[in-house]
Amino acid sequence: MSDNPSQERLAVVTRVLSNNEEGLGPEVEFYFAYWVEAHELPETEAPTTLLFQRGTDWNVYLDGRQVSITLLK
Repeated sequence: MSDNPSQERLAVVTRVLSNNEEGLGPEVEFYFAYWVEAHELPETEAPTTLLFQRGTDWNVYLDGRQVSITLLK
């Protein structure tokens, strides 16, 4: 997952939440479709939690920047 291939990061998805489950009102549905929480790898004593937003434009965002997510098998 990266918006810059030279800065790829690995993470494991821990939860996928709707806007309602995230505690947001219906007005946010104009901007985001769902939320994905993940822990960055390699795991550390205090894991880094990443929060992605899937926009209604079908793009994925991390910290307000568009990124891509690749499923590794």
